[in-house]
Amino acid sequence: MIVFTSALTFFFVNLAPGGPSSIMNMSATAEQRDALIRAMGLDRPVAVRYVDWLGGALRGDLGTSLTTDLPIATLLGDRLPNTLLLSGTALALALLVGIPIGIVQALRRGTWLDRILDLISTLGLAVPVFWLGIVLILIFAVNLHVLPSSGVSSVSDDSFGDRLAHLVLPAFALATTILPTVVRFMRTSLIEVLGTEYLRTAEAKGLREATVIVRHALPNALMPVVSAIGALIPRLLGGTVVTEAVFSWPGMGRLALDAANGRDYPLVTGIALVVATIAVVTSIVVDVVYTRLDPRVALS
Repeated sequence: MIVFTSALTFFFVNLAPGGPSSIMNMSATAEQRDALIRAMGLDRPVAVRYVDWLGGALRGDLGTSLTTDLPIATLLGDRLPNTLLLSGTALALALLVGIPIGIVQALRRGTWLDRILDLISTLGLAVPVFWLGIVLILIFAVNLHVLPSSGVSSVSDDSFGDRLAHLVLPAFALATTILPTVVRFMRTSLIEVLGTEYLRTAEAKGLREATVIVRHALPNALMPVVSAIGALIPRLLGGTVVTEAVFSWPGMGRLALDAANGRDYPLVTGIALVVATIAVVTSIVVDVVYTRLDPRVALS
């Protein structure tokens, strides 16, 4: 999967308009452009260049950025922790808020509370993250002055509290990209479990409703939610591009946007490889956790 994604990205990048020579000064001569193309090996077949690039990537060498002239591995190493912090916080927030809301909706299905929460979830799917981010900045940073509007920390303050304050708005905005999905998975799964025969048997034995739900229904209802996390991670990582741009968060999403605007194609390819690796590793971890929760499922 990782090799396929990297190959697809590499070949599509080479089909993109412009190229490394397009970032040269407009006064550069044709001879200078040809010299750059030969120096970077762009006159060789794409397949040959991909094999060379893949060999370097396996050794940790992703090449050099065309715009900053720095090793791509160094750039990604500086930005990756910030992206993991933002996306991890957003995922935790979506689960901590979405699972209880889904439980409430399942237990009160068909009531006015279920309809209101369902409407809020639908609105969460419809609201673009960039619009929500701007609204959050206007309310909490511009008008109320209670939270910072951008960056990962203040220039004069690098304490834990300051970093946490900078994380609140972007994490909340990013969490809304997957929160409605978590809510709907939890609601649907719990409703299905509540209708099973073994729960009616437990109730018939005289067990309290809270005991039946907490000890018998929730463990089984959470399994589809855990399985869905693997599919939500790529969407979460994709949402970091817009979120980091709105909040000026120095992560890989903003780096990818700058690389695309600057036609820094080697950097774009390196970012795609790292994102694909994270998605694959996360999917494997989710599968392992799922097998621990449900012994009936065996790893293939």
